[in-house]
Amino acid sequence: MDNRQLAKKILDTVGPENITEAYNCMTRLRLRVSSDSDCKDKLKKIPGVKGIIINGDELQIVLGPGKAENVAKECKSLLQKKENRGNIASENSPSAAEPASDTTGNVPQKQLKFGDGKELHDTIKKRNSQSAFKRLLQRVGHIFIPLIPAFIGCGLLTGVLSLLLKISPELSGSSIFQYLKLAGGSIFTVLNAFIGLYACREFGGTPALGGAMAALLTSPGLADISLFGTQLVPGRGGIFASLLAGAVTALIETRLRKRIPDSFSLFLTPLITIVIVSLTSIFIFQPLGGLLSDFLGYYTVHSIQSGGAVTGFIIGGIFLPVVMAGIHHGLTPIHADMLASMGMTILLPIAAMAGCGQVGASFAVYLKTKNRELKKTVLSSLPVGIMGIGEPLIYGVTLPLGKPFLGACIGGAFGGAWQAWHGIGSYALGISGLPLAPATNHVLLYLGGVFIAYAAGFTATWLIGFDDPPEEEIPA
Repeated sequence: MDNRQLAKKILDTVGPENITEAYNCMTRLRLRVSSDSDCKDKLKKIPGVKGIIINGDELQIVLGPGKAENVAKECKSLLQKKENRGNIASENSPSAAEPASDTTGNVPQKQLKFGDGKELHDTIKKRNSQSAFKRLLQRVGHIFIPLIPAFIGCGLLTGVLSLLLKISPELSGSSIFQYLKLAGGSIFTVLNAFIGLYACREFGGTPALGGAMAALLTSPGLADISLFGTQLVPGRGGIFASLLAGAVTALIETRLRKRIPDSFSLFLTPLITIVIVSLTSIFIFQPLGGLLSDFLGYYTVHSIQSGGAVTGFIIGGIFLPVVMAGIHHGLTPIHADMLASMGMTILLPIAAMAGCGQVGASFAVYLKTKNRELKKTVLSSLPVGIMGIGEPLIYGVTLPLGKPFLGACIGGAFGGAWQAWHGIGSYALGISGLPLAPATNHVLLYLGGVFIAYAAGFTATWLIGFDDPPEEEIPA
């Protein structure tokens, strides 16, 4: 199936009327659904679908890099066309007060849809209330997803320039080199504004207002102002202050629009919002963001530096289950804050080892299995796994087989221990596996950890073994 056919098949399986939003991350098509749906097994059978994760009211369909974005675009197009047709049909259809009758003159019964039953509705509501923290992490992920390409490009450029400078120190005097170095750090010039913009958009506000309020927090002019005897500091609070400013801007704006008459809302709503948020940012968001940044940054760095290989072993070993649970997005602000404050994140290389351990485990499965279909699955998923995209191997190979997933975690643990012991840092965010190597501060040491994770994952899986599925069974 091409992208449009795959999108149509997915929408038909889930039910277009049950989908309130379609979007994507690097590897997953994400559908926000209005009600529960028993379609997981049906979706798994669609060719091209590598895994399904249900996270609250969000249905995540693992398709792989590139594919997820293309299919998401087709889903949005198909949903828009269906909505337009529905609007036209509703204008020409009988009113709700006069329901249409069939040829016998009988009024048909209302067709029940998901969510109509009170019992089902209460169940979903209870489930979603229990996952409020996970839904908050999802929203944080949505804020940073649009920024990942910029993190990748700038980080890789910074890493390559750093490597070239080690080889030829005289390059530091080159104008072109200096300009490219400036380009490598360009994302951090506007990072706070972008975070405020996307945070405001995620919570239903006007993006430009959120961006403006977050940009205010990094304005150089703050250094010339002293309020109530306190000297203002540009950039204090960093990423977390910008997140708070953007989210609260949306909260205040949406509340004001409901209370201010339409004839005055165009002028008064943004004015009042800016006044309230700008004052709140200085006295609350900057200090609170600063505390969060200092606390998380200090304890993350301190635990890795003091714990060394032990901390790396633990983080690398548990990161695959963290990804499966969908809570790894909660680490993104920590990565971003480290990049903005320290110039690199020492947490990402450790976490990246989980995917490398899975590559080694999957290769062991390939050599050991007699199932030809399983061999094909491994071969088709290994290239993207080596490039740092782990979901195809998780949901197509190691997790369905059980024991190889444990072997992959063991591989990630040993690789993580190596990275933590050597203090490897990354200038980029959003990439993993081999592509991360040029964006690290020690390329060869990072690659050493990659191959340790490969070898440990392979060895653990080979020794633990697994139940080889019969020829007619294909992991899904």
